[in-house]
Amino acid sequence: MKKNNSNNSWGLGAEKNSFSKALDFLKRRYKIILLILLGYMAVTVLNFMNVATSETIASFKLDDFEIGQIAFKTIYAPKSIPADELNPVYIEEGEKIIRQGFPITEEAYAKLKKMAESPVYLDLRSFADSELYLLALLTLWAIFFAHAPLGRKAMVREFVFQVVCFLMVYAATAFGAKAPFVTSSIMLTILIPSTMFVLIDAILYGNLSAMLFSIILSLGVFDASSFEIVPFLYTIATCIAASIIVNRIEKRIHMVFVALVLALVDVVFIYMFSVIFNQQTVSSLGILLGGVALNGFLSGILALALITPIEWILNTSSVFRMMDLLDTNVPILKKLFVTASGTYQHSQMVGQLAENACREIGANSLVAKVGAWYHDIGKIDQSEYFAENIPAGESNKHDGISPNLSASILRSHVRKGVEKARQLHLPQVVIDIIEESHGNSTIAYFLDKAQKIDPNVNPSDYTYPGHPPRSKESAVVMLADTVEAASRTLDNPTEERLEKFIQTLVNKKIENHQLDDCSLTFSDLTKIKESFVKLLVGVYHNRVKYPSQKDPSADSSQGQEDKKTDAVEKASEKATDSKNAESRSGDVKVSDSKIEKEAVKSEKAGEKAAEKKSSSKKATDSVLGEKTLTEVKLYV
Repeated sequence: MKKNNSNNSWGLGAEKNSFSKALDFLKRRYKIILLILLGYMAVTVLNFMNVATSETIASFKLDDFEIGQIAFKTIYAPKSIPADELNPVYIEEGEKIIRQGFPITEEAYAKLKKMAESPVYLDLRSFADSELYLLALLTLWAIFFAHAPLGRKAMVREFVFQVVCFLMVYAATAFGAKAPFVTSSIMLTILIPSTMFVLIDAILYGNLSAMLFSIILSLGVFDASSFEIVPFLYTIATCIAASIIVNRIEKRIHMVFVALVLALVDVVFIYMFSVIFNQQTVSSLGILLGGVALNGFLSGILALALITPIEWILNTSSVFRMMDLLDTNVPILKKLFVTASGTYQHSQMVGQLAENACREIGANSLVAKVGAWYHDIGKIDQSEYFAENIPAGESNKHDGISPNLSASILRSHVRKGVEKARQLHLPQVVIDIIEESHGNSTIAYFLDKAQKIDPNVNPSDYTYPGHPPRSKESAVVMLADTVEAASRTLDNPTEERLEKFIQTLVNKKIENHQLDDCSLTFSDLTKIKESFVKLLVGVYHNRVKYPSQKDPSADSSQGQEDKKTDAVEKASEKATDSKNAESRSGDVKVSDSKIEKEAVKSEKAGEKAAEKKSSSKKATDSVLGEKTLTEVKLYV
């Protein structure tokens, strides 16, 4: 009995655990699940309209039947259809229209045609087949979206955009097939706008996302075209080609060249398929090739026209928008430069460090650079409280306030930065970098200062309110921010000292669990550190000190001592040269005592000259009085 009770309790606990997991999954994914259901309902409506307006019987096209042909299937009338003027044939519910194995008569074919054209007849078999297919496709789509290695967190708005694009392509294909000039399935390719949406998706969300979306679109076209193979192959080939062609573009003008290349690619693919499947006559081949070329070119041009409003609506981080945000004439950057020039220069340097490091590890260097430029915009309002903006020689404002207030000011710049970013409608990835640039690390300096006053101080009051980085780009910006700020305090920053210093800073971030939620590997960290060292060594390299760059405020007595030393050296050299000359000629012998006397004599002469110059300088200083160097002319 005890054993059974334990088993029952274990089973009940397992059920509760499974239920809690399912409930937690629904809470986290309810938006995606709701969107999937809405998308499926929308495509079901399109499928119903397509089937209702298609000339199909029992999932077969009317063209599959001919008078005199041996029927390959028995077909019954699902409902009664009265005769009309156009087709005076009456059909009774349950009537056997054609019988398998028997030839199709003219009357039977007329009844088949009436069923296919009648608005009251719905091919339930064709509708059910399409619904099952679309359900399987939607499941595959959800798996792609949930588990694709995109290198970033998939966003709901991305799925919304793809669903809308899918519905538009599905509708264009399904109802375009009913156009009068579409005499064959290969002519349908002229009307399929799939490449335009793939181009936009690739620009907004990346190459891999566009390729996966290309597969989904082509499978949707396969169903909408009544499972014709040519539209399916054409769509998947041109869409994947489009996602590759648009990769690595940086300027909007490049989209014109993408449109030209895409037009050429479409022509090549459609010509190949027309030859392979032998579906096009020579007379209509020119119309087909011209049509797909125009389709490809317009896809690129329309994508260029639509990308700006779409990226603004979806608030995405497209390459075009990122490049626009790197313009130094952006108002928020100009304001940062004017009100917090030290922070501006710091952010520029952090951006350079982050960009180089992300390029080394294969992350998005453009996103990291933009995030670094904007990560400290929250310092604009109280810039004088941050060390990089305090001029040399001025007092630090934190010296006159409590550590708690100082920490509060430092912590607030993250919140203010996020608020400003949302007001400016910056991309979400940039907002995430602003929020995560300090993670939830501790403001150690003021915490230590506060603990000396009160050992029972709450550490949470001295902790940044953000979340540890959740992306590679955000983590790299955090490291670059820390390294750039700390390296300025390092005396004699040689390569060896920088390596050890940066290693210490990175280790501290790891120990404080600031890199736990990002996907950086130890190999990535090594490359990041090497990139930082390489760049910082170039920034802090030793420079040659030219004579004209000596400090003009040096002590005059030190200058007199230098002059005395030079005079003694010159006298010694002169005496030595004289001794050598006399010894070579053999006429005169100069003793060492004579040489010393001449050296002393020269030294005294040098002292007199120095004293004379010093007295002259004092006279000049008395004349200048309180005038500045810009108010008088000095003659040397």
